[in-house]
Amino acid sequence: MFLKVLLLSIVLVGVVFVLMAIGVLIKKNGKFPNLHIGSNKEMQKRGISCATTQDKMERKGSIKIKPLHLGEDGDSHSLSC
Repeated sequence: MFLKVLLLSIVLVGVVFVLMAIGVLIKKNGKFPNLHIGSNKEMQKRGISCATTQDKMERKGSIKIKPLHLGEDGDSHSLSC
């Protein structure tokens, strides 16, 4: 029984892949759809980008490098240690 279900599921998945490939071949610009948020023109119009891009943009604007302050006696250690 288990072997029949496994074989049936493998055949169904194979049929789905074949149908997807045929769909790509038949279309004029035969490509799989790009589902990435950052490349969607409607999302770009609304100012929406993917979470990774938004995180990079926030980090780029908010990270400030603090200068190293040396002690009066010439110590070379950081004050944050």
